[in-house]
Amino acid sequence: MADYAILMVLFVLIIIIISVFVYIFLENKKYRIDVAKREAESRRKMYELSILKELGDRIGYSLNIQNIIDIITGSLHQFIQYSIVSYMFLEPEKIIFKLHLEKSVSRKFVDDIKNRMLGSLSALLNKDFKSSRIEEILSGVVLAEELEEPVRSFFNIPLVITGKVVGVLTIADTTSGLYKEEEMTILYKITQQASSAVSRLQEVVKIEQKKLSAMVFSMTEGVVMTDPDYRIMVVNPAAKKAVGLGDKKELTIFDFIDKLSGKFDFRGKIEESVKLDKIFLSEEVQLQGRFFQIATSPVKSDSEKGKILGCIVIFHDITEEKEVEKMKEDFTSMIVHELRSPLDVIKRAIDAIRFEKISKSKSSEYLQMIYKDSSGMLSLINNLLDMAKMEAGKFEISKRPSNIKQIVEGRVSFFGRSAKDAKIKLSAVFGEDIPESADFDPYSISQVLNNLISNAIKFSKEKGKIVVEVLFCKKGTDVLKQNQVVKKDWFLNGGDIDFIKDADYLLVAVTDSGAGIPEAEMGSLFNKFSQAKSMFVKKEGTGLGLAVSKSIVESHKGAIGVKSIEGKGSTFYFVIPTV
Repeated sequence: MADYAILMVLFVLIIIIISVFVYIFLENKKYRIDVAKREAESRRKMYELSILKELGDRIGYSLNIQNIIDIITGSLHQFIQYSIVSYMFLEPEKIIFKLHLEKSVSRKFVDDIKNRMLGSLSALLNKDFKSSRIEEILSGVVLAEELEEPVRSFFNIPLVITGKVVGVLTIADTTSGLYKEEEMTILYKITQQASSAVSRLQEVVKIEQKKLSAMVFSMTEGVVMTDPDYRIMVVNPAAKKAVGLGDKKELTIFDFIDKLSGKFDFRGKIEESVKLDKIFLSEEVQLQGRFFQIATSPVKSDSEKGKILGCIVIFHDITEEKEVEKMKEDFTSMIVHELRSPLDVIKRAIDAIRFEKISKSKSSEYLQMIYKDSSGMLSLINNLLDMAKMEAGKFEISKRPSNIKQIVEGRVSFFGRSAKDAKIKLSAVFGEDIPESADFDPYSISQVLNNLISNAIKFSKEKGKIVVEVLFCKKGTDVLKQNQVVKKDWFLNGGDIDFIKDADYLLVAVTDSGAGIPEAEMGSLFNKFSQAKSMFVKKEGTGLGLAVSKSIVESHKGAIGVKSIEGKGSTFYFVIPTV
């Protein structure tokens, strides 16, 4: 009996000892599992912190999304198992498909990954990418065609910047069920944090871009600014107009490449400027019917020892410069002709008078020819000298009490012979109350009349008529209501005349029944070297007369203008105050 009791005690002790050992074993196992979990969690946290720190250290203020993805993918082997890590990144003209092979796989494996990623992009963006150009970049171990392991573990993470999907990041392996939710969550979190940082930076850049755009918006020169990666940062309306981009909002470098194809190597010159740190100036380029010189220049940072921040492209419109240059060339050619022809006539006439026996009437005719041609040359020289003085700011008028009626009658009489020779009727008409005396420069106003009357004769056909009208107007009144002269011959109405509202004024109008002036030429008539074209013109002039006349009238604090109907005639007029 005692032995039985002892056995029972021993049995119970054994059971207790076994239970204690089992408990200790289970507790140890649980502890090891917890430690392993904590170690894994710690490793994940350490990875997360290290990768985020690396992103911060290596990226700084970079907006290059590919650099960010490369940093993330380059460190994944510390944290997760994979055969392939890859990403697809959308660019305007292509898709970048970059893979890193940690283990050898077949070409079929790679193509499967590529197709899955294209499918993911298509689903995310609701767009078919089958026909897109794909640039493939492989790194890591070599492909092994003999391997037939398929894709067994796979997951995608979309890459989103400022709310837009710009690509996908993919991890794949030949082992089944490899990726757990924890790994995917951490990778997703890292990717999102990097994307958010870039998004915030892009928002800051956009604000700065708007400020910069506002500064260059009103510039007449076309301006395009890019960053070091050739992304368009700023474009002003003048640049859009120059290349024919209209009001298009979202612009890329490829918009300019397409529009400038065959005319200017837009990207090539930007790359040269940035890489060689040089300014390049193109030959003239014709765009949208106008001529430009295109300059490209690197933009440097003052605070970072000349670091290249991007490139600026300037479209300088040289159309007007070319037109002025052509006008100057034509003008020089014309001046030679204008002087050579009358000098030749004068020389021949003098030779005839000196060496030939001619009648008194013939001699008078030759003298008249000499006088007429020498007067024309003198008028030309005076115009040239006056224009030179005006451009130098040295042109002066000498106002004194003068009689406008006498001056107009004298000019009409002077041009009477020329008008008669051209078979044109020239007359003068005067309104009521013309003052006998008004303050103006009689010499320079005579010069204005000379230009207007000679032009009217030049642009009128045979049997036409020219009327020079002089009216006196009280300040603030309508010239047409105050004067009932021969205004039926005018091509003017009250709204066409620039009134001098705070003074009495004289109005002189020269109306012809000539060819009229096309609407397209009206705006440039008073510019230097500009002259209207007409089938009635026997020879072209210098194009200086109206420019000189405008300066003279404006020096009197007056105004000059024209109204014309093509095919019927023109009315040139000027108004000057009487005091």
